[in-house]
Amino acid sequence: MRIISGKFRGTKLLSPEGLNTRPTTDRIKETLFNIINFDLLECSFLDLFSGSGQIGIEALSRGAKTATFVENNKAAFAILEKNLLKIRLQNSAITYKIDINEALNLIYLQKETFDIIFMDPPYHYVNLQQIIDFIVTNDLLTPSGKIIIEDASDANPIYNDKLILIKEKVYTTTRISIFERI
Repeated sequence: MRIISGKFRGTKLLSPEGLNTRPTTDRIKETLFNIINFDLLECSFLDLFSGSGQIGIEALSRGAKTATFVENNKAAFAILEKNLLKIRLQNSAITYKIDINEALNLIYLQKETFDIIFMDPPYHYVNLQQIIDFIVTNDLLTPSGKIIIEDASDANPIYNDKLILIKEKVYTTTRISIFERI
């Protein structure tokens, strides 16, 4: 696993061992960042279910001003922190090692907002629609901000009347959906 572009291009990142996490492949990551590349400069980025942090770190490498990472798995969180230290990005990052709902409530209470929210939950995550609705209802996403979801290619579609699907890319087992706030 490596950073594919930006100021930290080529840097190898650590990844958790075992099957508890599912790192985004370089092919999918390249496609995703080609789509959102012009939105990254000076943006605030939220990486939910962040695992090793590779997506948020890639965003920082490509010009995001800040990235917030939420990961509840102890082993994955330890790797995330090591990766941030490795490339000296700890001052540009906020990390939460708590449950996703706790993190979103805390973010809401702190009145934080994000230009881009990326989430890579376990495939077929049952509360995904509720998370999307919470984000939109509580204005965690800026106007014209983007929510990007990496999920199983056969997962139920997401719907919210304040979001419009602007791009979707389906791979064998993975679907990337990019929504924009209207």
